[in-house]
Amino acid sequence: MKIKKIAALLAIAGLSTSAFATNGYFSHGYGIKAKGMGGVGIALPQDALAAATNPAGMVMVGNRMDFGVDWFRPIRDSEIVSAGPISGKFDGSDTKDFFIPEFGYNRMINPNLSFGVSVYGNGGMNTDYKNGIPAFASTTSAGVDLMQLFIAPTVAYKITPDHAVGATLNIAYQRFEARGLQGFDNPASSSQGNVTNNGHDSSTGWGIRLGYTGKLSDMVTVGATYQTKTRMSKFGDYKGLFAEGGDFDIPENYGVGIAVKATPALTVAFDVVEIKYSGVKSVSNPISNFATATLGSNNGPGFGWDDMTVYKLGFSYEYSKDLTLRAGYNHGDQPIPSSETAFNILAPGIISDHLTLGATWTLANKDELTVSYMHGFENKVKGVGSGTYVGWGAGEANLKMYQDSLGIAYGMKF
Repeated sequence: MKIKKIAALLAIAGLSTSAFATNGYFSHGYGIKAKGMGGVGIALPQDALAAATNPAGMVMVGNRMDFGVDWFRPIRDSEIVSAGPISGKFDGSDTKDFFIPEFGYNRMINPNLSFGVSVYGNGGMNTDYKNGIPAFASTTSAGVDLMQLFIAPTVAYKITPDHAVGATLNIAYQRFEARGLQGFDNPASSSQGNVTNNGHDSSTGWGIRLGYTGKLSDMVTVGATYQTKTRMSKFGDYKGLFAEGGDFDIPENYGVGIAVKATPALTVAFDVVEIKYSGVKSVSNPISNFATATLGSNNGPGFGWDDMTVYKLGFSYEYSKDLTLRAGYNHGDQPIPSSETAFNILAPGIISDHLTLGATWTLANKDELTVSYMHGFENKVKGVGSGTYVGWGAGEANLKMYQDSLGIAYGMKF
């Protein structure tokens, strides 16, 4: 069966859903255990979702299956000031509650070789303005909706008992919809009729993630991972919105991590991850490109996002043989400059700081029940010169957002 058909079936089955992510439009972590530790996982694989962070970790987790869901609740608001009759405060959270499933399966082929698959999602760029955005020439229902689903078959191999490498084929499926952007259709776009209100469009593509993890001593484990840019087919129904005729690739990203067993019960882990939003024109092109190019053209305006460096710190404490407690902190300088806030009324991915908590109970049958909680602290970005290129004169757009999530997962070893 073709990749697109498989991905579509999985999406319909509910294996991914739209949401707003936390490190730009990437999740702060993958797997409910990692999410309870600030998202760390490059040097600390804990379940069969490990391939989403570092494929080498799969050979370290053994035979197991994990499935879970994260209830995600982002609150996003915007304000337009000094722009005459289009000024006002706008609530972009008419849809507040999202459910993000995850699934992982891993099997040891022999003591040194594993094969598995991780299925997980990114959201991002999700807003729902029930009463529209007059500045974008809409008075009813405006916003955007992006969903990304990854199906990640993974092979991992122990080159020595304490060192492993892994490779993942990231098969990606994404859906996008824009509503209420009539003000950008003509003459601001290179393809009239392909900017807004065309329902959901989909695209598919693939990329590679590679990883290494190694135990340097009884106390210290390190890891490194690299994911290529995921080349996606174009959103034809929105080729007048996204630069390069509807192109929306998934950015290259990479990172390193360390996990230290500080005491027999306490493990401390730290990751640094770089997300290269600058490699995707539809995401990184500045709104000032309106001065020389139209939406949808090769150098058309985008959301103006910068690259993002994310720091993740996590703690895992084995309180007893049946209970592990977790906590974490995740920080990244949000990717939206103050000059780019006008277009990002649609995509206010401005969260910088996250606090997380989690726990795993080992049940009587040796299966595991895991929970996690994340709070993304409120952040604000005040526009400076943001309205210049969208015809607002001295008008400015200000953004505000905070969010929470609560996850639960069930894990089985076999």
